[in-house]
Amino acid sequence: MPRRLVLLGSDEIALAAFAAVRTLPEVEVVAVYSQPDRPAGRGQEVQPNPVAAWARAQGLLLLQPEKLEATHAEELRLLRADLGVVMAYGQLLKEDFLAAPRLGFVNFHGSLLPLLRGATPVEGALALGMSETGVSMQQVVRKLDAGPIHASISLAMHAGEGRVALRARLGVLAGELAARALPAVLDGTSVPTPQDETKVSYARRLARADAALDFRQSARLLEGRILALEGWPGSTFMHADTIIKVGAAVVDVGLAGALVGQVVSADRQGVRIACGSGSLVVKVLQRPGGKMLPAGEFLAGHPLTAGEVIASAEMPAFVSNRPFPRVIKA
Repeated sequence: MPRRLVLLGSDEIALAAFAAVRTLPEVEVVAVYSQPDRPAGRGQEVQPNPVAAWARAQGLLLLQPEKLEATHAEELRLLRADLGVVMAYGQLLKEDFLAAPRLGFVNFHGSLLPLLRGATPVEGALALGMSETGVSMQQVVRKLDAGPIHASISLAMHAGEGRVALRARLGVLAGELAARALPAVLDGTSVPTPQDETKVSYARRLARADAALDFRQSARLLEGRILALEGWPGSTFMHADTIIKVGAAVVDVGLAGALVGQVVSADRQGVRIACGSGSLVVKVLQRPGGKMLPAGEFLAGHPLTAGEVIASAEMPAFVSNRPFPRVIKA
C-alpha cells in the first residue's frame, strides 16, 4: 500500500526535493501546503509562489491557508498522511499539526545543522565567507531547526558565488538527499542523530535595513555581505543624497594609507573604496530607477571623485551564536 505524503513549501529551492519525493516507489503525494497567492512584481499582480504553481501543474491537491489553525491539523488527520516533508514553507508548525502524520515531519534545511538554524542559512553562509555548506534532513520538533538529523550532504562553495546560484545548487542537492534518505525514514529504519548544541548558530530573517554598507568593516566581509544580499534587499551606500546599489564587487587586499570610506579611484575598472581592511572594488552599480551598469557607464551619469569619503552606516549582523529576539508584527 503506498505511503501517503504531504509536502509543505513555498520557495523555488524546494522544487527538486519535492520532485524527488514524487519519484519514490510506493509513495503518493496526497496534498501540498503552500503560502497563499500574493501580489508580486512591478504590476503587483496576484501570483502563485513557485511551489504552488508546481502543485497546480502536477494536478496535486493544493492547500494555501493564511495561517495554520487547529482545523488544518484535523484536515491533515483526515488525509491519513504517513509523513510530512517540509522545505522553505514559511510558517511555524504547531504541536497538533506535527502530531497528525503517523511519522511526523522531516525538514530539508539549507545548512549543515546545527550551523545556521533559522530563516536565512544560505545568506548566512555567504556572509560568513564559509568554504562549505550543505543540506540537512531533520526530524521536525517545536524548537527552531533543533530536531535530530536523519542525513546531510555537503557542498563546496565557489569563490564569487552569490545567493541565487548557491540556492539553486542547494536545491538540487536537497533533491539528491531526498532520493537517498527518505526511503529509510518511510521504512522506519532511519535513526536520527541529536544535534550538538555547543555548535549552534542562527541566521535571522533579512530586513531592508540590512542593505547599508559599513566601510569600517573589512573588504572581505563586505564582499561576502554583498553576495549574501544579492537581489533583495541588496547592498547600498549613500552618495550625493542618492542611494547607490552595489551589483558586484571584489576585494583588493593591498591598499593601505587611505581613510575609511575614501574613494581611491573611480574609472572603468571600478570604484575602489578604502575599508577597515583592504579595499572594495565596486564593479557594477545602480541609481534609483535605473539599471545595473558597469562602473564606467555608471560613472558617466553619476560621477564619484577620487579623494571624497563615502559615509559608513551601521551594518546589523544577521548571524549569531544566540537566538535573535522574535520580531512581533503589528
